[in-house]
Amino acid sequence: MIIVTGAAGFIASALVNKLNNKGFADIVVVDDFSNPLKMKNLENKSFRLRVHRDDLPQWIEKNHMFVDFVFHLGARTDTAEFDMELLNKLNLNYSKTVWNLCTKYSLPLVYASSAATYGSGEFGYIDNHEIVEQLKPLNPYGISKNEFDKFTTTQIKTPPLWAGLKFFNVYGPNEYHKGRMASVVFHAYHQIVQTGKLKLFRSHRDDFKDGMQLRDFVYVKDVVNVCYFFMNHQTVSGLYNLGTGEARAFLDLGNAVFDAFNKPALIEFIDIPQDIRDKYQYFTQAEMQKLSDAGYNVSFYSLEEGVLDYVGSYLKEGLYY
Repeated sequence: MIIVTGAAGFIASALVNKLNNKGFADIVVVDDFSNPLKMKNLENKSFRLRVHRDDLPQWIEKNHMFVDFVFHLGARTDTAEFDMELLNKLNLNYSKTVWNLCTKYSLPLVYASSAATYGSGEFGYIDNHEIVEQLKPLNPYGISKNEFDKFTTTQIKTPPLWAGLKFFNVYGPNEYHKGRMASVVFHAYHQIVQTGKLKLFRSHRDDFKDGMQLRDFVYVKDVVNVCYFFMNHQTVSGLYNLGTGEARAFLDLGNAVFDAFNKPALIEFIDIPQDIRDKYQYFTQAEMQKLSDAGYNVSFYSLEEGVLDYVGSYLKEGLYY
């Protein structure tokens, strides 16, 4: 039996689909199940049981002997959330509870960390444990994720296998419900449909031209492929970056979306909102050697390939993955 937390959300629902495609239906999906938009992510998915996130600890206590693997992907993921008490409750303390149960009952665990832990990147984007204590995330969400990484990397007692996956800029199907926090690809698609043009953030730094802010954009299908890899390979436990290893400009992304429409690019620039301007990352790029050394050697979608698949196969068709 496989537990997937945050199962009605973006990445976790895509993982449930991946598991189904690989023949796994003995899945316990965990979430709060209160958002009807998110529930569409679980339509046409096969699973054994739904468990409310608040009931999961007690459920594991009673049923741990039937559990083979735990994917803890549920979290409060709003990077503009400033309620540190809420983030500590959902992202830190709840995760500690899941970790302790996996340790107690020897359950392998993969959990979602984030590239937001790296802050402005002054210590680089290298997934070694030595820099975790030094990292300076730019927002409360990143702080909550890094606090849990600090916890996991200093524990003497651990699950038999654990991996904290530092997701970079993930985009792809099943993010329809995310609103402001949906990917730039998602918003770009809808802007182009509605207005015929795309608005990107202007740069507020002299060393970056408008639209040349760089991010490591990773397609959700690659993300769930890596999650599945860890379920099936006994690798070295620890933190692992999960990006493509190649930073790309937002202009590249915008052009790729227009290309998916077979339209010439029409891009304008707007100011970054004041509430996130001083917490905005201008460059992220995953160092991916550690994942490669663990044995993962599957090629990632390029930005152009991922955008074309996402727009053509899902957004235009209104389909879920």
